[in-house]
Amino acid sequence: MIELLFRSRCGKSRPPARLPVRAGRTPGVGAITCGILTAVAMTWLVDGESAPDHRTHNFVFFAKERELLPNHPCLKIRRFDGAQITYSWKQLELGKDEYEYDDIDADLRILKLHSMKLWIQLQDTTFMPTRQAVPAYIMKGKEYHGGANPQYNEEDKVDGWVARRWDPAVQARFHKLIAKLAERYDGVIAGINLQETAIGISEDGIAQAPGFTYLGYRDAIKKNMLALKQAFKTSVVMQYVNFMPGESLPQIDKGLLKSLFDYGEEIGVAVGAPDLMPKKPYQQAHAYKFMQEKRKTGKLTLGIAVQDGNYFGETGKAQLKPGEAWPDIVPELANYAKEILGASYLFWSIQEPYFSQNVIPFFSREAGGRERN
Repeated sequence: MIELLFRSRCGKSRPPARLPVRAGRTPGVGAITCGILTAVAMTWLVDGESAPDHRTHNFVFFAKERELLPNHPCLKIRRFDGAQITYSWKQLELGKDEYEYDDIDADLRILKLHSMKLWIQLQDTTFMPTRQAVPAYIMKGKEYHGGANPQYNEEDKVDGWVARRWDPAVQARFHKLIAKLAERYDGVIAGINLQETAIGISEDGIAQAPGFTYLGYRDAIKKNMLALKQAFKTSVVMQYVNFMPGESLPQIDKGLLKSLFDYGEEIGVAVGAPDLMPKKPYQQAHAYKFMQEKRKTGKLTLGIAVQDGNYFGETGKAQLKPGEAWPDIVPELANYAKEILGASYLFWSIQEPYFSQNVIPFFSREAGGRERN
């Protein structure tokens, strides 16, 4: 019964969580880069999370396509605060305590030229079975128990890999990475977020992972949120919270998802979510429900990401079928994010052709047609 409920509620959207039954390098950093980092920090230090931020900030989401940043048309649009770019754990820590910042520094330099800001999304999970986000030493070291586990979709097929967030040894290394990033970039970047809480891991069945429990996983997410808060004193810190393993609201409610929204409010960590799909009941029953509740209290900074597929109401890399009407729901998405969910931070995917045909014209109109110098 739970299996049928899970599949019918999720439809074609990214599966929220496993239920109990199965459920090219840039140049090295030198004095010039250090000067840029200092200048950026002096130019736009970001407000901390001591008080919720209710202003609207729009960032362009580049995912793994950061090579498109240098000449991207978004750099000329005044209404965009900057770019949200993903960096994987293994991209930033090549070996144990061997940290690599060239990619981040290169992106900062580009954005600085256009008076724009960088938002880091730190990746420890993938949604492709052939791609891994965790450093090799974590995967190989016995003390890390494999470092990552495969996550499964609703068809019991491997759908990607997730770092063992609930494993203290793995988590300690992840927290050290966060601390290192804060030492270098706190006050320099606009913000940083951790990936979504939804993973295809379960307490039993094919998706069972050693040492994993639903409550232990919730507690691990809280520890990650606290590590972010303690490391970054100036830049905005955010945890993406969309679904939790073991829950399928409203039928199966263990208070896991709600507790993370409450914890974010308690310690001053913003909460966001991937996928803005206002007409999807399953999203409405999960993250959107708690966003709307927190919007009313006004004590929690919120964010939402418009990701691939969302420009026509779906999720993933899917495109419109031949003959389907071309939608322009960007105004609807922007209004729903701000007025219904109360999101202060909006992250817009560069998926084409929608970004060029719908997103840029919308934000150009918002800016009165003016471009950045």
